[in-house]
Amino acid sequence: MGRLFGTDGIRGVANKDLTAQLAFSTGQCGAYVLTKHTSKRPRILIGKDTRKSGDMLEAALTAGLCSMGAKVIPLGVIPTPAVAYLTRLYNADAGVVISASHNPCEYNGIKFFNGDGYKLSDGIENEIEQYILGEKKLAPLPTHGGVGYVSANHAAIDDYVAFACSTIDCRLDGMKVAVDCANGASYQTAFKALNKLGADVEAIHNTPDGVNINRQCGSTHMESLQAYVTSIGADVGIAFDGDADRMLAVDENGDLIDGDQIMAACANYMKSQGTLKQNTLVATVMSNLGLFIAGEKMEIDIPRTKVGDRYVLEEMLANGYNIGGEQSGHIIFLDHNTTGDGLVSALQFLSVLKKTGMTASEAASIVTVLPQVLVNAKVKPENKDHYMDDERIAEACRKLEEEFAGEGRVLIRPSGTEPLVRVMIEGKDKEYIAKKAEELANMIEEILG
Repeated sequence: MGRLFGTDGIRGVANKDLTAQLAFSTGQCGAYVLTKHTSKRPRILIGKDTRKSGDMLEAALTAGLCSMGAKVIPLGVIPTPAVAYLTRLYNADAGVVISASHNPCEYNGIKFFNGDGYKLSDGIENEIEQYILGEKKLAPLPTHGGVGYVSANHAAIDDYVAFACSTIDCRLDGMKVAVDCANGASYQTAFKALNKLGADVEAIHNTPDGVNINRQCGSTHMESLQAYVTSIGADVGIAFDGDADRMLAVDENGDLIDGDQIMAACANYMKSQGTLKQNTLVATVMSNLGLFIAGEKMEIDIPRTKVGDRYVLEEMLANGYNIGGEQSGHIIFLDHNTTGDGLVSALQFLSVLKKTGMTASEAASIVTVLPQVLVNAKVKPENKDHYMDDERIAEACRKLEEEFAGEGRVLIRPSGTEPLVRVMIEGKDKEYIAKKAEELANMIEEILG
């Protein structure tokens, strides 16, 4: 059996791949690995998004946790980053989130945060997996008074909203903000926070029914928010994904503002205030070339990591940086939270608009987003990691990079799950780069397919 834990916890179709039995075992083994060095009764939080399968998985997880003697504190429907924050606030030993983030409703997932609010390392996940798969044996289960129990908490949403609001030092009175909650975990927290800060808030897709999460809404489907912003004359629109760890924005004209533009606007303001640590913003290789060109103009360093927020976070922690993220809107403000936090990111961006007096379109214009074309090349599975071993492919890439002379780039990377090599080219002329991407993908298919 392959790894259960992917890049963001355990994921799969609920009740098919991610069964109640697997959730029970994950709770049991996770509690054991994360708390085996504590002598007191472990305290573990559980949060979830709005998927119908969340109740089933929560019940199974809770049973597994309690069987190891844990005190389980259910937080109800709440954003993923809220669990990361509240794990620290409540001095819990771990936090668990039941969510499949931006994926369709039939999927669900389980991910853990340690007592410091960080996602687990590969090593810890591997150890939990060894117990789940029976490769290691659990200690004898507690009995009598040692069995765990559930302790309700009714303050989680208000505690998280208070925290999010505390991350900015201005009010948002006079700003008309449209919010798309993706029928997900932000459907209460986003409105409460923005309303508390004085914004005029209009929300859409904030009536979850258990199956409409992410359905043609939220940060993966921006069209309805773009239309809504212009129809009501909002100053800005904010869209979250299903578990609200990421956000994207829409300007007053209905144009998309992506994560690169949001990060650049915030980092530039932080630099002006002397709060941008090491004068650095961390991005991934998939960020638009326009961001890196803007970084040179702003005189801000922008190191690039592999794709994935965990690699962004590793770079930030290793070097003392305090802002980083992805084009998708998964942005980490490490001065405030230990993971990507859609609400905190939204408030940071809105506070920049408020304090500078810029419109959303003016703030976003700091980055000129260059056209980007992505073409998949089908290859033999055994070849997908060896595309640059072929001199013809390497030479074609070199020639294109030389031709672009800093105003375009070529990025080739293997798919993590399919026998594909993804060819991404950026440049000023969309027709030309589309043609070149197709040519390069065809070459890769011919040689490695």
